[in-house]
Amino acid sequence: MSDAQLINDLQTHGMRLVDPRAGHESRRGGAGPSDHKAITIGERTVMIPVHTAPSFDSPFLVEAPDATGEARVTRDGAFVASVRFPTAAKFYRLKTADGIPYSHIAALHSKDVLATTVLQTCIRYESRKKTCQFCSIGQSLAAGRTIAHKTPAQLAEVARAAVELDRVTHMVLTTGTPAGKDRGAKVLCESAEAIKAAVDLPLQGQCEPPEDDAWHQRMFDAGIDTLGMHLEAVTPEVRQRIMPGKASVPLEKYFSSFEAAVKVFGRGQVSTYILAGLGDTREAILAMSERLCAMGVYPFVVPFVPISGTPLESHPAPSAAFMAGILRPLGQMIARAGILSSDMKAGCGKCGACSALATYEKLKVPA
Repeated sequence: MSDAQLINDLQTHGMRLVDPRAGHESRRGGAGPSDHKAITIGERTVMIPVHTAPSFDSPFLVEAPDATGEARVTRDGAFVASVRFPTAAKFYRLKTADGIPYSHIAALHSKDVLATTVLQTCIRYESRKKTCQFCSIGQSLAAGRTIAHKTPAQLAEVARAAVELDRVTHMVLTTGTPAGKDRGAKVLCESAEAIKAAVDLPLQGQCEPPEDDAWHQRMFDAGIDTLGMHLEAVTPEVRQRIMPGKASVPLEKYFSSFEAAVKVFGRGQVSTYILAGLGDTREAILAMSERLCAMGVYPFVVPFVPISGTPLESHPAPSAAFMAGILRPLGQMIARAGILSSDMKAGCGKCGACSALATYEKLKVPA
């Protein structure tokens, strides 16, 4: 089994763990990736669901790691691969001067990516009629595992520690959408300025398209190196059904904002998340991806993961065959467009841990 196929199969089926304590701590709920565990397959570290309904019945079982840190993976009892678990984050042991654990301010994703949700509240999440059906941004806040607003000083302190102690190489700053017309860009600017003053760390900002395109330049000037504006779903019917509040921002606005952002950040440095398995067809996702690639926007397609406690917790994950049918041609499409994830300065696409896409890209990279 190729690494691309193994990653794809694991991410759609999830995995069961003989030792749930292996590796660094997995998170339940909150902003994604949630309900996952990081494992390293070959040279790539990826996030695999472990706390979701499909994972409880997964044919994949990961044995406890041996003395060298290696663990065997079996499928229906037959050995398929050996994997490793990244070590626990050292910065998680620390607290701020006022007693807030660093893990409540930012989280380690994959093995070397720091991520935070600057605002753990969202105007979409606060209404059952508007909420994105897949989102669990409020769960970790309600459970006391994070704080509602991470200040610029707190983020700078934790980022510096994560670089020094855990060799973090880039950072993702996402946010719930506030009420203002900037759609979160302002708080991202404030955060980025403080982080860049404290440590030299590439940053990705993630928010909805600001009403005023001038915010793209402001975010870039503040120190944000790449920008993510996430579609999640690509057809109007699925957008309206799955995320009725966010669907009030029309696709035309996303595309005008993408165009403006690429002019500031450059080709391949603007990206969008697309969740496959919510109802969009393979053809619709690939057609949207073709349009995005032509603009220089990286389409980061990931398998939908049904998070516990959300309205879609019982929604089936997409099949491995469905994902492979998207990711194989998409990897070639991205390579042809010259916007490889490996060339991205920071962010989810560069990390690539939530999808097998980066592995499929390499199958078509020119020599």
